[in-house]
Amino acid sequence: MLWRVRAGLPDRPGALAELAAACGRAGVNIQTVQVFPDGTTVTDELVLQVPQDWARDQLLQLVAGAGGQAVTAVPVTTAALEDQPTRYVQAVRAIIAQPATFPDVAAHLFDADVAPSTGSEDVLEMVVGGSATIQIRRDTPFTATERARAASLAELVGEVLDAQAPPAPYQPGAGSPEYVTSGAVVSALAGGKVAGRAEFTRADDDAPWPVDLWVDPAWHRRGVGTQLLAAVARAARGAGAEEIVLTAPSDTKAVLPMVLAAGMRGRIRMAGDTLTVRIAITELRGS
Repeated sequence: MLWRVRAGLPDRPGALAELAAACGRAGVNIQTVQVFPDGTTVTDELVLQVPQDWARDQLLQLVAGAGGQAVTAVPVTTAALEDQPTRYVQAVRAIIAQPATFPDVAAHLFDADVAPSTGSEDVLEMVVGGSATIQIRRDTPFTATERARAASLAELVGEVLDAQAPPAPYQPGAGSPEYVTSGAVVSALAGGKVAGRAEFTRADDDAPWPVDLWVDPAWHRRGVGTQLLAAVARAARGAGAEEIVLTAPSDTKAVLPMVLAAGMRGRIRMAGDTLTVRIAITELRGS
């Protein structure tokens, strides 16, 4: 059975060797090792193959007895044996192909979750394009090395998404849409037809106001969604909202690029088949 174990060890020669020796005596095989230095201590992450009849407590006692501190252990599959640089490259590819999957891909990469459970977990934030924030959580604290990796991942994804922004396709006679705001509704009108529509709904107390946004497929990837989002956010702010929330299917590719292009600060989370974006609009001017 495979377990992923994390333990703090003193940053001195032989500390890891003592742990390895203890594992050898107990018949525990070390499959992979990662070392995360942090000042006078290091956090070692090991994937260990232990006897089938071992329980978590036995493993924790073994590592603690060899000098490990703040030891955690979780069962894992053979996927934990994948080469780490390869995992990061694959994660970037997956996010670029489907930007909305960023929360789930990052959570898988760091063995974390996208939604809070007890409120006591450590939180890792990744800011994409200076505006979209992705949060993941787990019980085991994130190391400084992992936070640096996450920041680099978010920066790379933001740069690639920006570089991949496609030119607007030519549509004879379509022209540029006109954006008309009427109360809670913003419409994108082109050639007398509706190219897109956004509408906010008032919410009680301090809850974010839900926003429904739709763009005609013929107008996808032309910035219509971005303009509608910005316009409906201003309209909601003018009506008294401080925060709006946009939901979309998890397989929607345009949400993350749209939030980035709108230049608003949003917190993006994924739960099941639904992607949720909460956007603070207190700094926007009402229309």
